[in-house]
Amino acid sequence: MEKVIYRIKRFDGTKEWYQEYEFPYEKGKTILWGLIKIKEEIDPSLCFTSACRSAICGSCGVRVNGNAVLACKTSLDKMLETYKTNKLILEPLNNFKVIRDLVVDWEQKFERMKEVKPWLIPSKNSDKTKGFKQSEKQFNMIANPTDCILCGCCISECGQLSINREGFLEPFIFSKSYRFTVESRDEAPGEHLEPALENGLWKCIRCMQCVTKCPKGVRPAEHINGLRKESMKMGHRDNKGARHAYAFHDDIQKTGRLNEMTLPIKTEGLVSTMGRIPFALRLLKKGKIKPFNMPKPVNGIEQVRTIYRLAQNQKEER
Repeated sequence: MEKVIYRIKRFDGTKEWYQEYEFPYEKGKTILWGLIKIKEEIDPSLCFTSACRSAICGSCGVRVNGNAVLACKTSLDKMLETYKTNKLILEPLNNFKVIRDLVVDWEQKFERMKEVKPWLIPSKNSDKTKGFKQSEKQFNMIANPTDCILCGCCISECGQLSINREGFLEPFIFSKSYRFTVESRDEAPGEHLEPALENGLWKCIRCMQCVTKCPKGVRPAEHINGLRKESMKMGHRDNKGARHAYAFHDDIQKTGRLNEMTLPIKTEGLVSTMGRIPFALRLLKKGKIKPFNMPKPVNGIEQVRTIYRLAQNQKEER
């Protein structure tokens, strides 16, 4: 291969267009290397962000052929081999306001992050001069979310954010919320968790893009699940998400099957469910629901209940 082509989505503040840049191929380089080569040798008007070149600062997030990557960490050779081409399409991260070319605006994201108070709230009676000790186990609880470098890859590929930008926090913000909610040295976990609960905690669609696209191995989907558990421990059970989870829990423990007749009522309440009667009647007519055919316990239901008891005992031991 002699040449590489970057087809870059440009934006000057008013109009958008794609522009192609061709430059000599060099083995062992990164996506960021190509951008810098264009900037320094071909077109100084091209705008993008980068700093450390060591996958630490998180500033060089871009989309390559429709997938968010950290440009300084992503091998050019690997991308060319993966897509079997010498041409790559580079675009700004999705779910951001674009400022110019590949540069996106983080201001709104940082403002939203402040809602979960991503800082330690120590006890008023604590002695700050002696520091705040924690065990290895306690540290391991926060180790993964602490690795976030604010690159924006999780934001770009989040399926829920693509359709619900106002009612759902960015995945990395949920990770920040989780990190301080389970922090052993923090005095007010509810102040970190409740803003997440009020901004879509139970709306995650589990597309797992935030996990697969993170260049640092951070697991926002896992942290969202952890926040849900913590919210129920704190008594936040009167919301659709929590009620839905408990409905699943109780049905499986009782019969090993979901009761699809009572599930909507347990989740949304009787009054809200009444509005779905026309839809339910259509399902009934098509034979999709059978109101008098209540689930019977599955074979081996005692083993299922044993698993529940073991899980409960383990929880109590902790």
